[in-house]
Amino acid sequence: MFYGAIEGGGTKFVCAVGTSPADVQDSVVLPTSSATVTLAACVEFFSTAERRFGPIDAFGFGCFGPIDLRSHQPGYGQMLATPKAGWSRVDLLAPLRARFKAPILLDTDVGAASLAEWRLGAGRGLGSIAYVTVGTGIGGGVAPNDLATRRLMHAEMGHIFVRRDARDKDFGGVCPFHGDCLEGLASGPAIQARWRCQLDALPPHHEAWSIIGGYLGQLAASIALMLSVERVVFGGGVMANGLLLPHIRAAAANALKGYLEPLSQPGVLDEYIRTPELGVSAGITGAFLLAEQAARTLRV
Repeated sequence: MFYGAIEGGGTKFVCAVGTSPADVQDSVVLPTSSATVTLAACVEFFSTAERRFGPIDAFGFGCFGPIDLRSHQPGYGQMLATPKAGWSRVDLLAPLRARFKAPILLDTDVGAASLAEWRLGAGRGLGSIAYVTVGTGIGGGVAPNDLATRRLMHAEMGHIFVRRDARDKDFGGVCPFHGDCLEGLASGPAIQARWRCQLDALPPHHEAWSIIGGYLGQLAASIALMLSVERVVFGGGVMANGLLLPHIRAAAANALKGYLEPLSQPGVLDEYIRTPELGVSAGITGAFLLAEQAARTLRV
């Protein structure tokens, strides 16, 4: 089988072709511009790949959201109202369907990454994990996840509300929908708006590290309480240098206050809250796994 994989993010799209995540024949990184231009560039890459390598048997597509993933509804595959200008109500699947006669399995970008980390990365051998990405936005997914199960929509963990840090009381947040939800307070754009630089440009002793880590630690505690997964993995550009992890773990412990007994022993949170083993490859790896699933279960 020969697969096409797409990781669609707020700043870039990664497209790849190959027989598996371990056998990538070609790939490209495209800047995320308008929906029309970006999706057309994806189609062009795969069209060129077909001329070089032969027909693509199935596609896996992990994309930023929110997306209508209700396969039983007419709006399946459409982008819902999103902070990304010009992308709301875009049909993500139409350009691929118009050009290729191959099944396509769609999930969020964090859903694809969570699948990859569960199968091949930091969650390998565990029964379940949650994956959170902290970058242009904040999103979370859980694996395993039965995409055929009917739900209102996918999880939107980045838009929960957290307790405000007293040092941060004057910042209104950047989310155009909610202002000071988690994404509005702790995403890359929120950090930029507040401190006029990226987090890793600030010294390790700067209060920003404990403020942002405190908000993300509250999310980790909420995931543990509500979903009871066996590990929480934090990835994305804001997490890149690993300095946030101790702050996240400390804030999660403070929020839980020993209530969840499996997490109350010393050192347990160091294993429970981790960074991705697959690093920046988690999203495109997950897209390949979605394509493999599409080839097994879907028909055009």
